[in-house]
Amino acid sequence: MSIPRILIIAGSDSGGGAGIQADIKTVTMLGGHAMTAITAITAQNTLGVTGVHPVPVEMVLAQIDAVVSDIGVDAVKIGMIGSAQTAQAVAGRLEALDVPIVFDPVMVATSGSVLADDATIAAFERLMGLASVVTPNLDELAVLGGREAVLAHGCHLAEKGGHAEGPQIHDQLFAPNGERVAQLIAKRFDTDDTHGTGCTFASALAAGLGAGLSVAEAFEQAVRFVRIALLSAPGLGQGHGPIGHALGVVPFDELEG
Repeated sequence: MSIPRILIIAGSDSGGGAGIQADIKTVTMLGGHAMTAITAITAQNTLGVTGVHPVPVEMVLAQIDAVVSDIGVDAVKIGMIGSAQTAQAVAGRLEALDVPIVFDPVMVATSGSVLADDATIAAFERLMGLASVVTPNLDELAVLGGREAVLAHGCHLAEKGGHAEGPQIHDQLFAPNGERVAQLIAKRFDTDDTHGTGCTFASALAAGLGAGLSVAEAFEQAVRFVRIALLSAPGLGQGHGPIGHALGVVPFDELEG
């Protein structure tokens, strides 16, 4: 039995709620094998980011090459990219892969800390051109030029509605031609424990695509996973706490029950 091999290219979150840590938990929970190319090391917790140390471009590429040459890849998730130079170099490597690519254009952390400068955001253009699906929140979508500007790259757009106002959240999936192919409308949860929702959604989407689901099927699975994880948040930290990737399940407790 083969297991979906998901390569995650993203930054590390020392608080464990977002970034590579959230990505690995999500892919594992959804039955995939998570592999990583870490682009940056951050010092952060639920209150914010206090330090960012980019990983040298050569080391980011070495991680990708090591994974691809031996284990293989069924899908890729791109999160925090670190720098414009890294974005361009990663795009060059990914051009050789014929697998689904999910690009989460991370710009600002849940706490409000900036994680991408203007040059890096400009370099996102090339990554969007390679992506199967781009997953911005509404603020990031505005910076990228709006719905039509993203779709012009030939990708699907997963338009996340969490940053909108109102008692309901509208998550929508658009095909490259602009047709809305999926929409999920659900109650907004009254919680501050939302750290890592964007990373988790994109990784869940990549895990679904790597397992052979259609974009619409993977989109719906990813939305549902995030919502259940929000309800399972462990209540950690003094700020925006992490969501509950384990969905409240402790394996040994389940076995003993």
